[in-house]
Amino acid sequence: MQYTHLGRTGLQVSRLCLGTMNFGPRTSEQDSFAIMDKALDLGINFFDSANVYGGKRGEGITESIVGRWFAQGGGRREKVVIATKVYGGMGDWPNESRLSARHIKLACEASLRRLQTDYIDLYQMHHIDRDTPWEEIWQAMEQLVREGKVIYVGSSNFAGWHIAQANSIAAQRHFMGLVSEQSLYNLSARTVELEVIPACQEYGLGLIPWSPLAGGMLGGALQKAQEGRRTEERTQQRIEENRAKLEQYESFCQDIGETPADVALAWLLHQPAVTAPIIGPRTMDQLTGSLRALEIALSDEQLARLDEIWPGPGGAAPEAYAW
Repeated sequence: MQYTHLGRTGLQVSRLCLGTMNFGPRTSEQDSFAIMDKALDLGINFFDSANVYGGKRGEGITESIVGRWFAQGGGRREKVVIATKVYGGMGDWPNESRLSARHIKLACEASLRRLQTDYIDLYQMHHIDRDTPWEEIWQAMEQLVREGKVIYVGSSNFAGWHIAQANSIAAQRHFMGLVSEQSLYNLSARTVELEVIPACQEYGLGLIPWSPLAGGMLGGALQKAQEGRRTEERTQQRIEENRAKLEQYESFCQDIGETPADVALAWLLHQPAVTAPIIGPRTMDQLTGSLRALEIALSDEQLARLDEIWPGPGGAAPEAYAW
């Protein structure tokens, strides 16, 4: 396994992050335990979750599965850098969602109970809350850090200017601020290259791409169109919209002797801002198969060809669209 620092921190995390979103809704608890055990055996020490994962509103099913796995002992908790999230609705009452200081406090304590741990390594804001001032958000996060309940704070689905605003205000308060951003990023979704990635690089945030295979579209969709998430109507529509690109892409992968899923992950690992793509295996085979991406060294010519097939926005803003 390869490791890297999470953004500007001294924390070392594996270059692949184990996403747990399927644990509960698509993967049984027993199989989830086996996947997490295997991930540790493979050297993956970075696990990602969220309080809203699990399929049933307010129950935190996925976090609870991870917590029961931690409770088995054997150094599981000590070896894992656990990341989870706050923002989503955990109930129907007005203060059971978003980023008020009250909700952050209560949501963190609930996640700690479900995860059966004393601390969260990386506590991520799942979305921006435009109705809550940064002074309130940082006050709440600072208190959790002082209490030892949270070590690092990250964001997810933030725009570049949100990252700049958040960390500028954090600096004024002599607080470390955001150390990571979890964004939608893959070969077919490259909008973050305009401003989010430059902001991450400027402020020292590690980028954690979610949906690295675009919901399965980049995992060999034309050959395996009736498997997994590819059967969902939205994914089928995207496959048809991108059929010409997918034909070129899968032909390219065949020519270099690699699977489309491995190439998609390897491409992300070649991007300098990326810390660790999130892999969300439903099965053991999906987990172990992901490791091949760490071994693929794409040449400059191959990276250029992928840019031709899946063109990005043209680089960072404003040069991407201005003279």
